[in-house]
Amino acid sequence: MTPALLAIACLLAVTLGYAAKCAASPFGDCRKCHGMGHLTKTDRKGRPKRGKDCRRCRATGKRVRVGRRLYNRATATYRAGTR
Repeated sequence: MTPALLAIACLLAVTLGYAAKCAASPFGDCRKCHGMGHLTKTDRKGRPKRGKDCRRCRATGKRVRVGRRLYNRATATYRAGTR
């Protein structure tokens, strides 16, 4: 197997794997709060305590994956063009 063919096969496998992951689980954990829905702070003694609600995910702890966002935009564009 030539290196170019092997590279194409690997890229195809990664792309199809990510597409399957986006179809099965369209939401991932928020990158800012790590899925907790709020930021953690420490008090003056160094003990962790709950901080403010995360503004990025609006305190849900979830975000829409990039691949799913692209799929949603493509289907919306297709629907708008076929009306």
